[in-house]
Amino acid sequence: MIGTQAALETRMLLRNGEQLLLTVIIPTLLLVLFSSVDIVDTGAGEPVDFLAPGILALAVMSTAFTGQAIATGFERRYGVLKRLASSPLPRWALMTAKTASVLVTEVLQVVLLTVIAFALGWSPHGNPLAVLLLLVLGTAAFSGLGLLMAGTLKAEATLAAANLVFLLLLVGGGVIVPLDKFPAGVQDVLALLPVSALSDGLRDVLQHGAAMPWGDAGILAAWAVVGLAAAGKFFRWE
Repeated sequence: MIGTQAALETRMLLRNGEQLLLTVIIPTLLLVLFSSVDIVDTGAGEPVDFLAPGILALAVMSTAFTGQAIATGFERRYGVLKRLASSPLPRWALMTAKTASVLVTEVLQVVLLTVIAFALGWSPHGNPLAVLLLLVLGTAAFSGLGLLMAGTLKAEATLAAANLVFLLLLVGGGVIVPLDKFPAGVQDVLALLPVSALSDGLRDVLQHGAAMPWGDAGILAAWAVVGLAAAGKFFRWE
């Protein structure tokens, strides 16, 4: 039942034009544009080496947070979640299926963006297992926050808030603009955001060949625990 529901959730996600825009088209355009045109000073080295890890973090956020929050919020509004909750599929299994759908979509995103980044001259380094752990922690953190928003706000408010957060974190989360371009006091705050921790952690591994960035992993784990716990407590099915 979980596999069937996960496959259905994935098909629905990939058929949704707005979700496809968030999950595939925007990250791809940003990667190609900012890697090809000298708009933002990304420091020494090829721009794609700085941008690719940040775009991967953006892709995770777009799927696990923004896309999932909006889709779940409208499912809740139209009573889809209520009907599914009364079906033989348990509520925990429904959430598991949604998580599996997010992971499948992220795999497709990572493969696509990696191929494009290689075509643009990307030269990644580091331990793939560290990258995988960071992506999993980032997915858990953003999923918890997305479900919390979808389960507590009205669908229209979720739509507006999720898109606004996406734009704000795109600009101020170290995805495209390096955090050291911001004032020192602001940097300390921005570094605690989940997208900043994910993009910086991926950049440390893939660009600089560092070992596991435990500080960034710890920030993501903290967000994951808080977000998932809050979503589990406050999520309303109706």
